Amino acid sequence: MSWILWVKAFHVIFMVAWFAGIFYLPRLFVYHAMSEHPAVDQQFKVMERKLLFFVTPFAILTLVFGVILIAAYGSGWFAVSGWMHTKLLLVAFLYLYHGYCFKVLADFKNNRNKRSHRFYRVFNEIPVLILFAVVILAVVKPY
Repeated sequence: MSWILWVKAFHVIFMVAWFAGIFYLPRLFVYHAMSEHPAVDQQFKVMERKLLFFVTPFAILTLVFGVILIAAYGSGWFAVSGWMHTKLLLVAFLYLYHGYCFKVLADFKNNRNKRSHRFYRVFNEIPVLILFAVVILAVVKPY
């Protein structure tokens, strides 16, 4: 068995773990924005912080194994894989989204959240749409 298959497997494993967290964290933001009780507010702060810091290494490892894969396939392959360029643009946006979650976390921590639960409901859907597009690009390779 080729080593590249192991790298692909770990890339997918860490991506799935990352997405599990990045799907759930904004849902916590929804409920947190709706909470009105100080004890519940404190509990959400703990849950959000622990989850974000738990899934961040998965995001980093997804990137590491992805870069290894691109390097293994080579610059010639990369140059003609237009679908990969689009996928990487979407993934870059997802890393910005992940980074923005740290800002949201800090806003809640410091009682500065100005966003409604409706905002976070929409915010929660962004990684779902990105996942659909990334998987379709990676499997179908349309161009």
